[in-house]
Amino acid sequence: MADALLPGMQWQKLAAPILVIAILAMMILPLPAFLLDILFTFNIALSMIVLLISLYTLKPLEFSVFPTVLLITTLLRLSLNVASARIVLLEGHTGPDAAGKVIEAFGHFLVGGNYAVGIVVFIILVVINFVVITKGSGRIAEVSARFTLDAMPGKQMAIDADLNAGLIGEDEARRRRSEISEEADFYGSMDGASKFVRGDAVAGIIIMLINLIGGLIVGMIQHDMTLADAASRYTLLTIGDGLVAQVPALVISTAAGLVVSRVSSSSDLSEQLTAQLFGKPQAIYLASGILSLMGILPGMPHVAFLMMGGILGGTAYWLHQQHQQAANKAAEEVPSTAPAEPEEVGWNDVAQVDRLGLEVGYRLVPLLDKGQDGELLRRIRGIRKKIAQEIGFLVPPVHIRDNLQLRPSAYRMTMKGVTLAESEVQVGKYLAINPGRVFGTLPGLATTDPAYGLPAIWIEANLREQAQTFGYTVVDAGTVVATHMSRLINEHAPELLGREETQQLLDHVAKENPKLVEDLTPKQLSLATIQKVLQNLLEEKIHIRDMRSILEALSEHAGRSQDPDELTAAVRGALSRAIIHEIFGGAQELQVMALEPGLENILVQALSARGESGVGLEPGLAERMVRDTVDAVDKQIQNGLPAVLLVPNTIRTLLSRFLRRSAPDLRVISHSEVPDGKTIKVTLMIGQGA
Repeated sequence: MADALLPGMQWQKLAAPILVIAILAMMILPLPAFLLDILFTFNIALSMIVLLISLYTLKPLEFSVFPTVLLITTLLRLSLNVASARIVLLEGHTGPDAAGKVIEAFGHFLVGGNYAVGIVVFIILVVINFVVITKGSGRIAEVSARFTLDAMPGKQMAIDADLNAGLIGEDEARRRRSEISEEADFYGSMDGASKFVRGDAVAGIIIMLINLIGGLIVGMIQHDMTLADAASRYTLLTIGDGLVAQVPALVISTAAGLVVSRVSSSSDLSEQLTAQLFGKPQAIYLASGILSLMGILPGMPHVAFLMMGGILGGTAYWLHQQHQQAANKAAEEVPSTAPAEPEEVGWNDVAQVDRLGLEVGYRLVPLLDKGQDGELLRRIRGIRKKIAQEIGFLVPPVHIRDNLQLRPSAYRMTMKGVTLAESEVQVGKYLAINPGRVFGTLPGLATTDPAYGLPAIWIEANLREQAQTFGYTVVDAGTVVATHMSRLINEHAPELLGREETQQLLDHVAKENPKLVEDLTPKQLSLATIQKVLQNLLEEKIHIRDMRSILEALSEHAGRSQDPDELTAAVRGALSRAIIHEIFGGAQELQVMALEPGLENILVQALSARGESGVGLEPGLAERMVRDTVDAVDKQIQNGLPAVLLVPNTIRTLLSRFLRRSAPDLRVISHSEVPDGKTIKVTLMIGQGA
């Protein structure tokens, strides 16, 4: 049975249970001195491995198992303490190597065989471990856990923003959300695991005292040793035992401090230290001058200070030369462009107006250069793909070019040659957006998010992690531009659906439904009419992905009317379930706003008689109705409900257009668009005071 079981199990799955059971067994079973030497050596090797892994870790989550490792190593040290204490008390009278060669070496070599020095060294190590390293790393883990939890909403919003902008897919968003959750769990576990090391230090002191007292009693009473001999023999063994446990404990605590104090980076600790400590030759020059000045003062150790000052001066000079060579090499790699001969003017010089355009200042050119990690082109492609999936048609390509007339850090978005928006971004910096609840302030340039108008701050790259812990949504310059463009394209989608796009959309539908398209256009409806209906739907924030239902509804009603507005109303009826589901989800009860009956009758008479401009309404009444509608929309949104107004069929289209500019978040639906089986609950009445 065992032969059948073991091949199907991976050894990694058995390693952890066997290790934990063996550690617990060491507290109970007596161990020979040789095996104790092996285990002490393994403990030291394990602590060194953990320290080296923490040095080469790029971000804390790469070593997410560290809290568990901390617990296991602490338990291993305590088990070895118990096993060594047993053998020290049982065999300590036989000689200094009674508990093994490792304890003897630590008791004689490290402290010179002087138990008084050994006690002092042991206490110093415990104080360093307990008071300095463990307490500091525990505090860092505690604060990091709290800030990580506070920053989770902002990080989630950043992921949602990237997802909505088409920069990432569902799988990547799911992975990032999981990483945020794991980060919070990691720092919380580290906060608790640091208590293990603190308890281990206290236990080490207590075990040492117990071994000293127990050794004196055993030596004097059971083995007839004098007080001096017992104190010398058992104290050295106890000190060696304590040191052989505290040295790995100090190494593990150092590793814990390194892990929790690391800032996520693309380089390990060695690369960060060398790059940041020796990245400024000016500072090293200054340190060299100060040391040299101290070296010539009377009474100072001239050789040591002058030698170190000379070494630092030489290092600073070498670093300065390296930086200068790198700068010269970069300047030489810039290609020189010779002026081209002017060509004859032709029709190619008559530029067509771009459907969508993005103009950038010269400082933003790196955002478009793949060689400089420019991701903007890829993100724009992602935006077009996501909008096509959400709305139902492919928006025109974005024509990007630099414009020297713009400010260096500015960009301008155009549609059909007309400027839609213009703003500025800071390349190399990050935009920390305040989503409404943050827990600290940041140094930087105050501004507003160009996409949504939220207060924001341009910060340096090294403040990114701190901003996220404060609850800010942090994005780079390319993401700012891409998100702004995504919002503008969504807002102006009806204008981007031209005849060419409509024909391409019909051709795409005809691949699977050729008869439907063939019977509809041009036999029943012109391409222009179909385009207008689709634009009306997009203006009402209704996607046109279900083209089959749209075309079937148009084909059914084309014989009765050619008016785009009436055809749009018919299509809305065919899409009613999708419209209601998009607004309310799967809710059975639809919580909507409604018009006061008297106002509703007035609107039915006035709008039906005078048209969509609203001139049939008395100006004061129209103004009050707009004001009441805006207030009602704000209240509905504050209550966490969709801003939906339910009105009669005859005035839905005209009223929607009348209120669209004043209340862009308002959705106007008619009674006929409510699917069967849904219940209506009126939460607000508009016009009660009119």
